[in-house]
Order: sequence, then structure tokens, then C-alpha cells
Amino acid sequence: MQQTKLYDSHVALGGRMVPFAGWMLPVQYSTGPSVEHDAVRNAAGVFDIDHMGQFEVSGRDAVAFLQFMQVYDIDDMALWDAHYSLLTYEDGTIVDDIFLYRLPDHWMVVVNAANRDKDWNWLQAHMHGYDVSLRDVSEETYMLAIQGPKAEAILQRMTTAQLDQVATRTAIQATVDGVEMILGRTGYTGEDGFEIYLPTSHAVSFWDHLLAEGKADGLLPCGLAARDSLRFEACMPLYGHEIDASTQPFEARLGWVVSLNKADFVGRESLLKAKLEETQRLLIGFEMVDKSVPREGYPIAIDGKIVGHVTTGMKSPTLDRFLGLGYVPNGHHKLGSEIDIVIRDKPRKARIVKRPFYQPQYKA
Repeated sequence: MQQTKLYDSHVALGGRMVPFAGWMLPVQYSTGPSVEHDAVRNAAGVFDIDHMGQFEVSGRDAVAFLQFMQVYDIDDMALWDAHYSLLTYEDGTIVDDIFLYRLPDHWMVVVNAANRDKDWNWLQAHMHGYDVSLRDVSEETYMLAIQGPKAEAILQRMTTAQLDQVATRTAIQATVDGVEMILGRTGYTGEDGFEIYLPTSHAVSFWDHLLAEGKADGLLPCGLAARDSLRFEACMPLYGHEIDASTQPFEARLGWVVSLNKADFVGRESLLKAKLEETQRLLIGFEMVDKSVPREGYPIAIDGKIVGHVTTGMKSPTLDRFLGLGYVPNGHHKLGSEIDIVIRDKPRKARIVKRPFYQPQYKA
């Protein structure tokens, strides 16, 4: 089991370490996940997300290669833009969800920890015929995320870069606390904030200085539990839950990222078919009518027949409601429709509601 450079720091802060995607990571600290969740919604929280992978793509054909390998039209991206995208198989199912950064002399592709080796092999397998170089920089690049309404103010005190000029889904290179790094105005919590890419050698000192700088603002270290509840309220998909190798983007409500009008890419014909003929199922959000906690894997039933399953469910810390995400057959996704969540062999009533449950608070 791998450890990030901040493992000892997490333990010293009371972090309860658990295995996740081959890494030992803090699921929570002594403050508890609900307090950490609230800190991100109302002040700021910082996450160690160095388990994620980063690949550099460069060379004469870098743009052509990435256009073919993922679904978003990157011709629309300017220098220093960042954008969410997907790698898909030929049948349109999802290899992984990724983030792309267009940097001055290369592209950076950020991938999920559990899929890092798979994504690397998938990209390498398609390099033939392209003048392109692929480099895994995950070991030398450390990834943190500071999220919340006070995130910008905290970071601003540590740099002369004008962070208020950095728009959502863009990035800058800046010297922060004396260290050169990339700051992307991106994140996975539904709040404004930055994902930070810095040299691994500076990870421990920067983490310590960042926590000290933000202490008076209410900045807290946050673990996996808070990260999951935050992304869930904003209805952001998690690989292995809402999306996986059996899921197509349109059924997961991710059609907005698929650029069918661009040149050919892996999975395009299957995704065009899915777009034209509609999908067999759709991801929905629901609220429990009967007071119960919906959990991942619980069956979803309509008129007594099991038709799908819950992908994520919990009591929302921000909204104080029992909410869930799951798949139902296309045509049974109308807002206000009633479904049953089968909990311990008993049907519990729920109602389909609008997503996201929590409206993201990104910088305008």
C-alpha cells in the first residue's frame, strides 16, 4: 500500500488512515467529516489528493493525439485553459474521467488513482502514427486542493499573483510561498478553489505553511469522507460509482462534455448512436420520502419491479436531507415521480428531484 509524502503529517493531525485505490489516505481527522464538510462550504478545506496521476503530453501531434483520445473538442481551449473530459472505449463506455490543462509547451492530463495504470496503457496503445511524447510525472508532481469561499484569500496572502484574475477552469503558473507551482481554478467540491500542482520535494513544508496561513480563516485539513459528501451534493460523478467501464456519457448526464462535431475520436460512432437513439437508462437524483438512508448498491424499484440501483446515497450535511443518485430506465426519470429504494428487503418511498442537490458556487 502506497503512502503520500504527507502520511506522517496526516497521522500527526489525527487522520484516520484507510486504504483507497492502493494508497493509505485520511478518511477523516479528529474534527470529523461533518465539520470538515462544513468548513469547505463556509470557509476553506485542504485535501491531499496526490494519489491522483498526472501525465504530460507533448510533441508536434499532441493536439491531434488528444483530440482522438478523448471526447471534448480541445481546439476550443486557449492557453492555460482547463477542462473536464472523458476517455472512452470504442463502444462509448468510459475508461476514465479526466481533467485537461493546456500549458505553454505541453498538455497535462489528470487521471484517477485507481485508473492510473490503465489510462497510461490505454494512451500508450494508441500512440502509433503520432509524433507525440507521453510522460508520467505523477511522482515528481504533488497535488493538493484548497476549496471553499475563503480559499482565494488564503492563497492570495502567499503569492503576488493576482488570483482574482484567474477565471474558473483556467490555470496560472505562480510562485506561492517561494515555490513555483501551477494553480488551477478547478475542484471537486462544488465550491470555488484551486487544485495545486507543486514539486513533491516541497509538499510537507507547503502543507504546513498553508494550514498555518489559513488557521484564522477556519481552514481545515479534510479527508475522503468530506470529499465524497461534498462532490455528492454537487452531483459530480465518481468513477466506480456513477460511471465505470459499463457506463456511457449520455446515460450519466455527461453529454455536455462530448463534442460529436469534432473529427473522429475513440468511441465517436457509438456515442453518436447513443445520442440519436437515446439510452436505455439515465442517472437520476432522488430524495427519500420515507426516512431512511439510501446506500450504494441498494436496489431501485418501480411498481414492485427492481429496475436499477443506487450509486451514491447519504444524508446531505449541507441540506439535512436524505438524498441519492442512481440509475432508472429512460422514460421513468420525470421530476416528482415516485420510486422505491429497497432497504433490507423493504421498499422505502423516494421522489426524483432536480440535480445538483447543491448549486456549485464557482467564481463568475
